[in-house]
Amino acid sequence: MSSVRPWRDIERRQSRQIMVGNVPVGGDAPISVQTMTNTPTEDVAATIDQIRRCEDVGADIIRVSCPTEESTANFDKITRAANVPIVADIHFHYKRALEAADKGAACLRINPGNIGSSERVAEVVRAAKANGCAIRIGVNAGSLEKDLLEKYGEPCPEALIESALDHIKLLQDHDFHEYKVAVKASDVFLAVAAYHGLADAVDCPLHLGITEAGGLIGGTVKSSIGIGSLLWAGIGDTIRVSLSAEPEQEVKVGFEMLKALGLRTRGVRVVSCPSCSRQGFDVIRTVETLEKRLEHIKTPMSLSVLGCVVNGPGEARETDIGLTGGGSGKHMVYLSGVKDHHIESDDMLDHIVKLVEEKAAAIEAGEATAFDPHAEAAE
Repeated sequence: MSSVRPWRDIERRQSRQIMVGNVPVGGDAPISVQTMTNTPTEDVAATIDQIRRCEDVGADIIRVSCPTEESTANFDKITRAANVPIVADIHFHYKRALEAADKGAACLRINPGNIGSSERVAEVVRAAKANGCAIRIGVNAGSLEKDLLEKYGEPCPEALIESALDHIKLLQDHDFHEYKVAVKASDVFLAVAAYHGLADAVDCPLHLGITEAGGLIGGTVKSSIGIGSLLWAGIGDTIRVSLSAEPEQEVKVGFEMLKALGLRTRGVRVVSCPSCSRQGFDVIRTVETLEKRLEHIKTPMSLSVLGCVVNGPGEARETDIGLTGGGSGKHMVYLSGVKDHHIESDDMLDHIVKLVEEKAAAIEAGEATAFDPHAEAAE
């Protein structure tokens, strides 16, 4: 049966599936959202506290850096406290990988070629197999091997892909296949081209990211262009939005990206206008407040907030709950796309929050479903 809205369809690249702890990555599994802690891993309490905040906003997988022996000394306390799989980030020292694997890491982020001899790679693979760990090969344009830089003259898609294939071979030579791969760069064009080339060359899951993307606004824009274009092309099985911002923000941006493409649904999807002099209430402040007050809602549903009746009614007809600005401090509320009642400005925020919470509770209880204005057409 053909899609009702083929212009919205995304045909995902077929990849084999691996498990990162209890989270499937690849195949037909939902695209998972990752982030990374920035607390000193040696500070177990601070790291667990940050992990908890990331879990609360929906992180599926969380990475923790393990550069020193001290950072892995109490790593088991972190993995036991976490409710999501923990990835141990290992750069050069293979012993950190062995320690993290023994202490509950669900995945090891390494470049096999960086940790020494074939014997050391074999040790890491044995530890991963013994502990049920996956491995994430992390190729980065900023740390390409010297021989590849000499061969190609600069970081380029071919160099990133060759590096990834070399690292993959090291694992395959030891009969290890539970791996995913990233070929990240801060240059959007370089990263996207490398991912497209790698997607054609391998069948393993791909971890997407535009590395060192920048601050919250600039990094979000760069990541949305890079990661978003790859996801739209069907490439990518798990993502990390790399921002110079708190890790909770990375998770939020990642989910918004997936929600915009219809690849994941979590929480309230807000449709709102940029505001203008026609607005019947302060749209910008209203949306800021509602987004903050509705962060605890995990149930997928939609809310439209528009300041006037130009586009307001049309958008409200497409959402679970709609708010359209009117005159004299009186505004129209839509429920499931239909005009329902008016609300005064002074009561507006509390009223909309209450409506969203009630609808979310009804959906969770099986007493209601999220509004789909196109359901009849789909039938």
